[in-house]
Amino acid sequence: MTNPRLLPILYGVGAVLSAVIVGPLFGGGYLLYRDAVSTPRSFVTDAALGIGPLAPRAVPQDWFVAVAGSVVGGGVVVLVALAAAILFAAVGFGRLAFRLVPGAGRSGAVAAAVVAVWNPFVAERLLQGNWSLLVGYAALGWIIVAVADVAVGRARGRWVGWAQVGGLLAVAGLTPTGSVMALVSAGVTAVSCVGIRRWRVFAGLGALWVCSALPWLMSAVIGSGSIASDGPAGVRAFSLRSEPLLGPLGTALGVGGIWNSDAVPTSRTIWWAAIATACLLVVIVVGSVWLWRSRSASPTPSLLRGLAALAAVVVVLVAVTAAGPGQAALGAVVDAVPGAGLVRDTHKFLALVMPFAALASAAAVVALRRYVPTGFALAAIALLVIAPLPDLAWGVGGRITPVHYPDDWTKAAAMVPADRGAVALWPPGTVRRYSFAEGPSLDPTARMVRAPVIESGELRVDGVVVDHADHTAAQVNRVLRSGGNPRALSDLGVGWVLVERGPETSVPAELADLTPALAGPDLMLFDLGGAVTPQASSMSRGWAWAAHVIWALLMVIGALAAGTAGLVKVVQRQASRRTRSISSHVVDHE
Repeated sequence: MTNPRLLPILYGVGAVLSAVIVGPLFGGGYLLYRDAVSTPRSFVTDAALGIGPLAPRAVPQDWFVAVAGSVVGGGVVVLVALAAAILFAAVGFGRLAFRLVPGAGRSGAVAAAVVAVWNPFVAERLLQGNWSLLVGYAALGWIIVAVADVAVGRARGRWVGWAQVGGLLAVAGLTPTGSVMALVSAGVTAVSCVGIRRWRVFAGLGALWVCSALPWLMSAVIGSGSIASDGPAGVRAFSLRSEPLLGPLGTALGVGGIWNSDAVPTSRTIWWAAIATACLLVVIVVGSVWLWRSRSASPTPSLLRGLAALAAVVVVLVAVTAAGPGQAALGAVVDAVPGAGLVRDTHKFLALVMPFAALASAAAVVALRRYVPTGFALAAIALLVIAPLPDLAWGVGGRITPVHYPDDWTKAAAMVPADRGAVALWPPGTVRRYSFAEGPSLDPTARMVRAPVIESGELRVDGVVVDHADHTAAQVNRVLRSGGNPRALSDLGVGWVLVERGPETSVPAELADLTPALAGPDLMLFDLGGAVTPQASSMSRGWAWAAHVIWALLMVIGALAAGTAGLVKVVQRQASRRTRSISSHVVDHE
């Protein structure tokens, strides 16, 4: 059972860390950098439901933002989710350490919370704009504790425990990668706690996971699937990037090495990365030695071993697939297995190292307490973790800043209805560089307008095509490049063409003869008229909606169950205190 004095401390530590890292983002505006795209308002289009040719990378994320954003605004939803991810990551991994590390106490839990938040993985995924992946990362510590409680029968009320597990799996399932990581963590926990003979535990976990993953599983089933990927090229492009002086294995041990060299804190681009990794490994090695020597004192030694084995396997696999035969083998798997492209960005899965790293960090506090007071031990570990990565603070060294969309974007979004054709973009491509934003970002149009937006789906990394363009999008782009014949575009379902102005952008010749519906300094919008909006079948939309609603209900039920369990604990504590007070009064009276 969690110490009642622990949670306020962990929430306080998590709140401070969250404020230090993402506090500057709450000054107003929207996130628009790399994969992070928030807009004033988004809509539940077919793309948001995961229906169409594009891979379901942002399912059910986009649906969630569209639905929640209709109440409080899309920008607020994304910022609050990002801040909450950092807060709950600290609390979740801190609870995990308090539960599994004997003698760690509150100081050990705080050390685990700091290590779980202040590390290269979080910094690099922030810079890549993967806010929803960080939500899944934050859920891992909570999932391990909840599954362990259910598996060994420690949960208060069996249905409440299972409901909490389902809700946490749904939270992690905000992205497909988070869903897979949650499944792996839950499976390792269950196997470690009860072995492989308790089929009911695994059947329950499997059923809950399928429900939590229904939106993207359903999208994979009903999507048109016309996007082709180059497996080997994709694996090479997204494989771990070795940091200076470390090589693949050292980089993986330090949970750094994201594939995109532009999404890296400055301190990790030079030899300092090796020093920072050494500092982190000192903490983990000291704690691991203590855990090994004290394993018999742990309440669940098998779970400690399971999480240690998981961390070791992930580190080795990520390092091996960074080059040579391992890279070729993974490329062959991605080519041969449908949906295996999900694992080509191997750096994401270093999140699975963090449960054991958090436990080792808590154990390091216990080990150091033999030589120095608890406060000094905790301060030493915090210094070893925070000082080598100073540029995680304040929006990763000020590199993440909110933007304000020019008026042209609001005007264009208001002009385009849902039923008069799709929107084509010029120039083509999904990655943009805007004068009002820092660095590259995804195009926000698909999230701002009610109509479907024809996105090519083509993905280039360092000039190499790893995902090829959708057939329809390729046809539209060919017409635009040849002058933009309005009749040909209408035949392809295009009712609008949005031209994003820039110093090197010229309007297609035949469109230039038309009078634009909007001609602003940033955008030009052409109304071609007469096109019929391409729509998915009502059956496909119905199935997609049902999958998303089931996912949302699972999350809501889990939250209600957690709230109920928390209320019961508070009432029981109050009753226990009242009983002790009455007993003491009776004894004194006698």
